[in-house]
Amino acid sequence: VKGLPRAELEEPLEHAKKTAGVQFDHELGVEQLKEVIGELLKTYKRHCGSPFPEDPYEQLTSAVLAVFDSWGNKRANIYRRLNNIPDSWGTACNVQMMVFGNFGDTSGTGVAFSRDPALGNPKPFGEWLPNAQGEDVVAGIRNPGPLWAADENGFVPALETVYPQLHAELVEIMRKLERHYKDIQDVEFTIQDGTLYMLQCRIGKRTPIAALRIAVDMVKEGLISKKEAIKRVTTEQLDQLLHPQVDPKAHKKLLGKGLAASPGAAAGQIVLNAEDAEAANKKGLSVILVRTETSAEDVGGMHSAKGILTKTGGMTSHAAVVARGMGRPCISGCSMMEISEADQTVVFKLSGGDLMLKAGDCITLDGTKGEVYEGLVPTVKPTTTGQFGEFLGWCDEVKVMKVYANADTPEDAANAVRLGAQGIGLVRTEHMFFRPERILHVRGMILADDPVSKKQQLDALEEMQRQDFEGIFEAMHGKPVSIRLLDPPLHEFLPKSYHDERLVAEELGISREAIHRKADQLHEYNPMLGHRGCRLGITFPEIYDMQIRAIITAAIRVSMRHVCIHPQIMVPLVMNVNEIKTLYNRIHKVAAEVIEYEGFHVTYEVGTMIELPRAALVADQIADFATFFSFGTNDLTQTTMGLSRDDAGKFLTQYIVDGILEKDPFKTLDVEGVGALIEMACEKGRNVRPDLKCGVCGEHGGDPESIGYCARIGMDYVSCSPFRIPAARLASAQAAIEMDEAAKGV
Repeated sequence: VKGLPRAELEEPLEHAKKTAGVQFDHELGVEQLKEVIGELLKTYKRHCGSPFPEDPYEQLTSAVLAVFDSWGNKRANIYRRLNNIPDSWGTACNVQMMVFGNFGDTSGTGVAFSRDPALGNPKPFGEWLPNAQGEDVVAGIRNPGPLWAADENGFVPALETVYPQLHAELVEIMRKLERHYKDIQDVEFTIQDGTLYMLQCRIGKRTPIAALRIAVDMVKEGLISKKEAIKRVTTEQLDQLLHPQVDPKAHKKLLGKGLAASPGAAAGQIVLNAEDAEAANKKGLSVILVRTETSAEDVGGMHSAKGILTKTGGMTSHAAVVARGMGRPCISGCSMMEISEADQTVVFKLSGGDLMLKAGDCITLDGTKGEVYEGLVPTVKPTTTGQFGEFLGWCDEVKVMKVYANADTPEDAANAVRLGAQGIGLVRTEHMFFRPERILHVRGMILADDPVSKKQQLDALEEMQRQDFEGIFEAMHGKPVSIRLLDPPLHEFLPKSYHDERLVAEELGISREAIHRKADQLHEYNPMLGHRGCRLGITFPEIYDMQIRAIITAAIRVSMRHVCIHPQIMVPLVMNVNEIKTLYNRIHKVAAEVIEYEGFHVTYEVGTMIELPRAALVADQIADFATFFSFGTNDLTQTTMGLSRDDAGKFLTQYIVDGILEKDPFKTLDVEGVGALIEMACEKGRNVRPDLKCGVCGEHGGDPESIGYCARIGMDYVSCSPFRIPAARLASAQAAIEMDEAAKGV
């Protein structure tokens, strides 16, 4: 109440028990307790400068004020931030009569839940202690007994055994409370001289597994509606059900913390580059790829690794985005480690001194918490029952906005369909190029100094892309597939180091100096705003021509096998109507040539990604040549706010703590700025083309709050990583319910 140190208040009691040779508070005698009280009064006076107040009203007033003051303490602030509770809500204080569970052997205290909060079983769960106060149960200073005789543990007899009548009364009260509040109840109770008193009840916290089961069971019991069940399960809970987790019971040594960039648990040997990860994977080894940062060059190694750990980067860094797309656990921005690829070491800065690990040593990542542990910590995989699919089926009945997937391979597409995707909102064709058997052809195309050599490399790439597109189309079986033409600058495909340049030179039969000259020629100081996206398609039309031929040919081949295919070709990074106009005409010209050659007609659409503020401002002009807008909110956030998603993590946390920004704009969409541009672009585009389809395919497509916003402004779809699809389906359904209730004034 007065801010006295807890340790100083506990010390007299601990000293008394030690002197008396007893373990528990209730074993102390009256005289010993009087001595403890005397010491506590001295401690109070020493800290407060005045005696402990004897007036009960003064005591009560101080206690009430302490409750209100607790709203602003550090622990409360952290809790609100973690649970998205506004500071403006404030708190309340209840004043009630005291009852005592430590009156003797006919008294006791306990905590109970109307259902099992761990697994969701309908049988009530709880613990109790005879001759004790509530704090003794909560603090865990004594081993409690169970509620039910069947669960007796050898420490304390079950409440059902000792007080069968009171046990039955408690179970009936919990049943009534649950029927009234229509949710699992967490209750505290005290028995004083054989009489049961209920101290409080509240909505019980539960694990993700329990949340799902309780919601489904309560619908079937007639307690709540399907819509209410959908509101009860959080997207975070649903997401956790899909990923292995670190065993909470296992011993763990914490090495470092970073950003929880991609959920789940992974354990394996440290490798420090992509090549070693791929080599280890071929040997059947489980590895963790540890890098200062990752780039597109590392995609093969990331796919081979069980998890990814980076020293730098944020929630939407390359490592984070790609890892989520692959379903790999990832921790980014773990700044308390130093990596030396030359020495093959990773040094973790610990409070007790540095710890150096070497490549081959084992670590475990908890991508859900952002924690790194030493060694191989056991993991557990939550089991999802048939209720998982049943629950998501209810979500699909309610939601209006569709949920698509970001998927780059036939395997990703098939997984997306399995998880409930209604289409693919983004196929990143550049990811297909980084496979070892393909990257050489890409480099050969970039480095070719004559048209014949360049065509040979493009022909090889076209065949590979066609096969990929066929696999994706077949996996989606007629569902929409939006394919983004090549986006990144060409220099990203070239080798970076002297060693890699020499190897590529040998494979292509050219000089290392020629590769280095080309890399210098393509080098850009700000590649994010440089020679990329549609600018590549205009200056190197042969690249986009190859991709268009591959898309249309694949669509024709699959359509011939009686699968209706309707591909959507997406032009990236448009800023000017003449860009989309030029490429629109070229796409139709190349597609017409393929259709005539194959003698089989397929329909297709041409759309664009809105990633630049100017594109949003002239969206009405762009809509003349685009049947759909896909908002690339990662880049749109960068270009609107002037923030680098890879570098802003260094100060964004401070911005959020200081209240400059409410949330990380790369995680949750900036509604006032970026959102205003999106709404403007949708309105302008639909004024010209009323049937214009609009969706989001950035990382925000998997963020529940951003999904809710997209639903409210009338987006047709959101597109996210395959492993985030179930949570996105839930978020879309919750948004539909919220809008419906708002319209009805609920």
